Amino acid sequence: METEVKPNLKENSFQEAKLDIFGMTCANCALRIEKGLKSWEGIDEARVNFAQETAYIRWSDEKTSQDLTAKIKDIGYDANPHNDKNSSLSDSKHKDHSHSLRNRFLVSAILSIPLFYSMVSHFTWLDFLPLPVFLMHPWVQFGLAFPVQFIIGLPFYTGAYKALKNGSSNMDVLVALGTSAAFGYSLYLSIQYGLQSGDIFFLDALSLGAHAAHSIAGNLPPLYYETSAVLITFIVGGKFLESIAKGKSSEALRALLNLRPEYARVKKEGDWTEVPIEYLRVGEEFLVRPGEKFATDGKIVEGESHVDESMLTGESIPVHKKTGELVIGGSINSESGLVVKATRTGDGTILASILKTVEDAQNSRAPIQKIADRISAVFVPIVVSVSIVTFFVWYFLLDVGAFAIALENAIAVIVIACPCALGLATPVSLLVGSGMGAKNGVLFRDAESLERAAKIDWIGLDKTGTLTEGKPVVVGFHLDILSGETSLNENEFLCFLASLETYSEHPLAKSIVNYAKKRETSIIHFLKNKIHPGGGLEGKVSYQGENYKVYMGSEKFLHEMEIDMDSFLSKLRTEGSQDNSHSSQSEEKLKLNTSKVLSVILKSKNPIAYAEFNLKDPLKATTKSAISKLIAMGVTPVLISGDRKEAVEDIARELQITEYYASLKPEDKMKIVQDSKTAGHMTGMAGDGVNDAPALATADVSFGMGTGTDVAQEASDIVLVKGDLTRIVSAIQISRWTVSNIRQNFFWALGYNTLGIPIAAAGFLAPWVAGLAMAMSSISVVVNALSLNRKKLKY
Repeated sequence: METEVKPNLKENSFQEAKLDIFGMTCANCALRIEKGLKSWEGIDEARVNFAQETAYIRWSDEKTSQDLTAKIKDIGYDANPHNDKNSSLSDSKHKDHSHSLRNRFLVSAILSIPLFYSMVSHFTWLDFLPLPVFLMHPWVQFGLAFPVQFIIGLPFYTGAYKALKNGSSNMDVLVALGTSAAFGYSLYLSIQYGLQSGDIFFLDALSLGAHAAHSIAGNLPPLYYETSAVLITFIVGGKFLESIAKGKSSEALRALLNLRPEYARVKKEGDWTEVPIEYLRVGEEFLVRPGEKFATDGKIVEGESHVDESMLTGESIPVHKKTGELVIGGSINSESGLVVKATRTGDGTILASILKTVEDAQNSRAPIQKIADRISAVFVPIVVSVSIVTFFVWYFLLDVGAFAIALENAIAVIVIACPCALGLATPVSLLVGSGMGAKNGVLFRDAESLERAAKIDWIGLDKTGTLTEGKPVVVGFHLDILSGETSLNENEFLCFLASLETYSEHPLAKSIVNYAKKRETSIIHFLKNKIHPGGGLEGKVSYQGENYKVYMGSEKFLHEMEIDMDSFLSKLRTEGSQDNSHSSQSEEKLKLNTSKVLSVILKSKNPIAYAEFNLKDPLKATTKSAISKLIAMGVTPVLISGDRKEAVEDIARELQITEYYASLKPEDKMKIVQDSKTAGHMTGMAGDGVNDAPALATADVSFGMGTGTDVAQEASDIVLVKGDLTRIVSAIQISRWTVSNIRQNFFWALGYNTLGIPIAAAGFLAPWVAGLAMAMSSISVVVNALSLNRKKLKY
């Protein structure tokens, strides 16, 4: 019983659905389904993936998925609604189809081998082979060839009929035409010879006996039953091997689907009870034992462990997770039990997002594939025309009156032409390439971005959160306690400063609080506090019976508060690295790319201490190596940041980036990217913030950090799940490998047809050899695409 797909409602009242398609034999089938669907009123978009055997359809009226499957069946193919959450039906159908091909091939081979043997035993270099007389009998050959032609080969006839009925042509037309010509001509000769000789059962012709079997051929008409039977056997066998190889091309996607556990262990009335994950709700707590997968995205509320996220992020080393940290559904708990609170469920999880992104990419069409589509659309009519011309040239010019030779060469032309290899050249490589990306934490949104990424020679890089961690840390704390003014020590002053910063949500404030906590400094309550947006904070605290006033912020803010910091700052500059100001860390650790937070503590309106925090946003661990690899790959990295000039210069110097821009607004970043495009570069842009979105949208290929904002990710062509620059290197490398693989496939498919058709027309290929070559051409393209899986990324 088919399940009705619940269409996804989109803007402008569009609905969309994904269907599994069965019965396609070549790329022309996919084009024919697309053409048939697009001609239907209300269909806004239709994309059919021959390699994946799926269709994506978007429409704007009251149609249902059952209407769509009925339409596809009317075109000549079977269809079922696709269900990502339960793919067992689709998998079962595909397995049934593969098993059907296997069984058809085996039966066909059993019936064809005697015919093939009777043919090759006539070769002069094989005339020593024994040849039973009965194999030479025309009606025995007819009896062996008939079930192959009309039972095993029936799908070719039905496919050809449906294609022609819909005003198109495909591989089925070629196979049906070529094999029918060979079979029909053999049957005609059998009947004609029998009627003319009066020996309809060929008793006289076969009376020479078994000892002269090889000479019997001279008494019989030239028959081609073996040609049609062996052709169908080779083609069905090729389709069977092709189905196995195509199944392997989707292994990465199936591996991601298998990451989803079926059940979650939820607490019910004090006990942990297993429930299907469909019933898990946001906010519920669930238990994950060692070795089990996390049912959904969540936050750890109890326990700590190492988590294997390799299938989702490409990070091979398990990540240590503790209470309060987030985990991804589908990742594996390695060590001890964890209690997790669900933060996202269903289609909102990271795994669901990854799956949708990968499937969308695999269902999309790369620009390079449009070439194949245009060729495939006219391929079959051209081949049939060439075959007809071949027949007439041989019959009237090259071997006048030799009908059998002319027909044999015409059949060879029809059979050797293979639109399948051409149609598979792009989609199978895209399946493997996008799957490889998903396994390594690189999500290509569509095939076009995967293709364009191969050509990138210039990439703009945001600083904060892209090159750096995006989480500042304190690298220097300087405190100047005015002697004789107070008995408080350094740790007590740090307590004041960190406690005031707890009232702020600014990243620098959080870093100062974390710094104080690492030094085991306590946090106290302020009587009053006030935040000055863009400036700093002020607050009042009571400690040991005394009241203190604290100001923290930029130098400009403190001057606005009429606090004189000049003497303190002058003292810092002159003392340098002597550390006479109770510095907790050496000045040597301070870099130009630090941010500064200044502070003063007053008692009775008189300053008693001054402080300075130096904070630095550290580079990500992989940034340096990634920049070096980009340069080695011929990609020019350009630092594009809204940060101040000193910080940007220092980062650029450390990373050996020669071109950099600082203090940029979002529109400035966008203009730099646009100028590079105008200069002829294939541009990339990587960023994680809202202010990067305009530049991301402008670039030819945009990379969004999976750790960044939703806006940045939505504006991106490629999402990096882990959010580090090595994934950009991976994305470009995978893209280059995939595009190179597609070009190899095109070279083989086009070269095969370009060379094969003239050779067949010239009479140098027997039809059965042409059939074998045709079957192997498709297999070779798929196997070459699968070779991508053997390539290894180096981090």
